[in-house]
Order: sequence, then structure tokens, then C-alpha cells
Amino acid sequence: MIDRRTILTGMLAAGGLSALPLRTALAHEPSPEEVFADPAAPVLGNPEGDVTVVEYFDFQCTYCKRDYPMIRDVVAKDGNVKLVMKDWPIFGPVSVYAAQAVQGAAALGDYETALDALMRANTRLSHEKVEEILTDAGLDFDAIAASVSKNQDAIGALLDRNYHQAEAFQFNGTPSFVIGRTVYPGVLDRALLEEAIAKARAA
Repeated sequence: MIDRRTILTGMLAAGGLSALPLRTALAHEPSPEEVFADPAAPVLGNPEGDVTVVEYFDFQCTYCKRDYPMIRDVVAKDGNVKLVMKDWPIFGPVSVYAAQAVQGAAALGDYETALDALMRANTRLSHEKVEEILTDAGLDFDAIAASVSKNQDAIGALLDRNYHQAEAFQFNGTPSFVIGRTVYPGVLDRALLEEAIAKARAA
């Protein structure tokens, strides 16, 4: 149903805050506009927020899934943060399948439902499990499959852009973040995330 893509194996970044200046990371490409304002990248939170948090994530990343509710809560309680979600499927074909399916759902206006279902699923993903989870969330997987087929080039281009951005930032794995003018290649707990948002707001 969904074409497989070749993915380089990534290593999970599991701790330690290591912030790098954005201007250094973007010495060649991508541009800040590509990172913060890619029109194809899904946006949650406040689209007009005064701080933008960009998260590079994988649907099979244990830390991404563990921290997803916390990140959504921080963004919601702040009320003035734009959260840009960047699929970076580095854990193999199932991750790619999940990313493509959710982007297919996004084209149908169901991004948040699909994202939420997969990120909150406490189970090991497989192709069949992705379909089951999205169906159980009330989504029509046949419609998602048709959407992926129809938007295959656009979805592939988005995943390529996300991959090249993560590569340019020299991220080792997921989750990784860009917040304001700083990149954070690794896990952020609530306190560190709130601190990074405050730092970006004060800049």
C-alpha cells in the first residue's frame, strides 16, 4: 500500500542537554524559514505563537512517545507556543510506514487524531498494528491509503527535507529539537523544555 523508503539507521539520543547555536548549525542548509515555516510540516499549539518549538521524532522512539503528553501539556499551558512536528523515521520500515500513514491522514484533515493515536499507543508497532491503531481511533484506513498514494511525492519530499535538516544539525537520534535560535540534540524533560522556551522568548 505505502511505498517503503530507504532509511539510514539512527541511534537513539537518550539523555543529556547539549545546546548548539542555530546560526552554526545552519551554516550551509537548511534556512530558518525551512525549519520553522515549512508549509507542509504539521503545526500544533498556537500557529501564531511567539516561540516556535520544532521536534524531530519517530513513532517508534520510546522517549518521543514517553514525553509526548508532557510536551503537549507544556505547549497547551503556555498558550503562545507554535509546535512544529517533523517526522524523522530512523527506526526502519515500520517507522516510515507510520509517518507516511499519518501524513496521509493529515492531507484528509485528521493529523492530530492520527498523531495522538500512534504516539499514545503503548505497544510495539508493526504495519498491521499501525493500521489497527488508526482504525480504532475512528479513521478510515482505506481513505488514508488512497491519500498516501495521491500525495506520495509531497510526503516523500517532506520526509526528505526533515531528514536533511536533522543531518545538517548533526542530530544523533530522536527526539531532537530546535527552539528559538538554539538546537537541542536530545531528550528534554519538562523543566528543560520550559527553560528553553523562556530562553527563546527572552532573546
